[in-house]
Amino acid sequence: MRTYSPKASEIEHAWYQVDASGAVLGRLASEVARLLRGKHKATFAPHLDTGDYVVVVNAAKLVLSSDKGQKKFHYRYSGYPGGIKARSYSELLADRPEELVRIAVKGMLPKGPLGRQMIGKLKVYAGPEHKHAGQAPKPWSLDHSAHRVA
Repeated sequence: MRTYSPKASEIEHAWYQVDASGAVLGRLASEVARLLRGKHKATFAPHLDTGDYVVVVNAAKLVLSSDKGQKKFHYRYSGYPGGIKARSYSELLADRPEELVRIAVKGMLPKGPLGRQMIGKLKVYAGPEHKHAGQAPKPWSLDHSAHRVA
């Protein structure tokens, strides 16, 4: 018996909406990365982009566990001497919560062209409004037991 591998024409990408209000950053990011990769589907293939589009709303209402807001930093380096810039997670959450979610999810996706294709399907918004209402995204709760197949 041969191993089934889905063809690009057979893959259907659905739209999901995740509400991040009150959610812990790491747990939210791992669930969103799972949806982007397509691991929740029976047709998952590690070498193909079988995942779905994910719209994350209320990113400004995220919660950081423990004291990671002050102890954890995001670094940017320009490549020049003295060109490193560090921002704490609490600063990112206050100024650019969309970028904080994007950084956390990107770290959980594959590196290379496939991961860059997957991160392109992530849409993050600080507030409750988004411009993807035409796709009618399905609401996705972060309760893992609600989406398990028995």
